[in-house]
Amino acid sequence: MKDKLFTRDNKLSDLIMARPVVLEMLPRMGISLGFGDKTIGQVCQQSNVDPDFFLLICNVYHVDKYDPTPSELNDINMTQLVPYLVQSHKYYLEKRLPHISQHLGLIAEQLSQPVAAVLLRFYEQYTNEITQHFRIEEELVFPHIAALQAGRRGSKRMVKYKEAHNNINNKLDDLLQILFKYLPANTGGDETMDVVHDILQLSLDLRKHTLIEEKILFPLVRTLEKNENAR
Repeated sequence: MKDKLFTRDNKLSDLIMARPVVLEMLPRMGISLGFGDKTIGQVCQQSNVDPDFFLLICNVYHVDKYDPTPSELNDINMTQLVPYLVQSHKYYLEKRLPHISQHLGLIAEQLSQPVAAVLLRFYEQYTNEITQHFRIEEELVFPHIAALQAGRRGSKRMVKYKEAHNNINNKLDDLLQILFKYLPANTGGDETMDVVHDILQLSLDLRKHTLIEEKILFPLVRTLEKNENAR
């Protein structure tokens, strides 16, 4: 099933086997494990998730260069997009980032004080940056979209979205380079391998998150604003 787009008639278990990273997004849709051999359509109906929207997000995760057309996006109910993104933010801020922080704290205990300080300060700055990025989206961008979707006027405080959408992925690559460059050869293996794996997984997830915003959210904002201006 490599590089094929899935449909609502495929088993959800087959999708996960083909692209395990999809497993990360299920809780953000309110979907839990235990679906057996049910199809994507059946699981979505059971979980009150629009199947076309679910497939749209899954296809972004599954196909690296997936680029939905404007007509495809116009045919899908997008009211679940903002709640999905909010749940993604919550997952990153409350689970993934603190988990990596705990790992880095243990590794820092094995490093020289100057190197440990650089590592922890860099990660703290990154955490602050991504928190600020999400805050801008949740306080300015998402309410603007919700108002437009409800037929109300958008916020005049709305910033240009692309200007607020800074790249938050490259910093994780820089963090890995710091680890690779400064970790001494005798640093505890399991802890180091765990944190490198976690950072790589978070980086992949965030890149998909960014693609969802660039390929789906940006066009949605443009369409809603165009419709508002036409009224």
